[in-house]
Amino acid sequence: MIIPAPEDVAFNFFSIPIYWYGITMASAIFVAILCANYLFNKINPNLKKDTILEYAPALIISGILCARLYFCLLNATHYLNNPLEILDIREGGLSIHGAIIGGVASMIFISKKSKTPLLSIIDAISCSTILGQAIGRWGNYFNSEAYGIPVASQNWGLFIPEAKRITQYANYSLFHPTFLYESVLDLVAFFILTIIYTKLGKKYKGMTFFAYLTIYSIIRFFIEQLRVDSAMNIATVPIAEIVSVLLFAIGIVGILSVLIKQKRTNV
Repeated sequence: MIIPAPEDVAFNFFSIPIYWYGITMASAIFVAILCANYLFNKINPNLKKDTILEYAPALIISGILCARLYFCLLNATHYLNNPLEILDIREGGLSIHGAIIGGVASMIFISKKSKTPLLSIIDAISCSTILGQAIGRWGNYFNSEAYGIPVASQNWGLFIPEAKRITQYANYSLFHPTFLYESVLDLVAFFILTIIYTKLGKKYKGMTFFAYLTIYSIIRFFIEQLRVDSAMNIATVPIAEIVSVLLFAIGIVGILSVLIKQKRTNV
């Protein structure tokens, strides 16, 4: 099956183009926030209800700003030469690793401001973030970006318009739909994290967050093996792979620390 290239503009609003990328990202954020708020209320009935919904604006703004800043830093040469484009996110340019950094920072703020345990907030949001990512990856599809290496067969693959192809692959037309691979894997991860959160969330605070770091890092690391558009490399190794390894290590150490802490509590 060949996946056709979509239109990137959904419609025009008073001659202003509204991009599918923006619609997809807005939908991803909306669903993730509602999901996080629902899970938070369900697992933490003793804490203030709708805390996440109340502080959603701070969470969204910090996440988007850091996601954009991170992306621009990885493409510093381009944005130093075209500084006004830093503000233009209608056609893409958001990094999940940057969003994670911004999200954690804002959750620390929310925890202090609302006097809510940090791990209670971060677990619920981590669980729903991966769902948002599953939806958000479709924004890459509408932008014809974040695709993989050319496929060997001409009977299936993602068609990329010539204008959107990386120079070295200009003669190829069908590529691995890595956006779809990651979207499906993120959805599977969401169900796994939801089980972890609902079954272990009350007893093992922080487990869901560290499981998220571990699982998503594995997904991203292997998806990067197929990607052809890595923003920046260090000694031919994509930054995304390096960050994934670091976050994986943090996740494993975190899971072990949560288990050890709970074991000591039970003694």
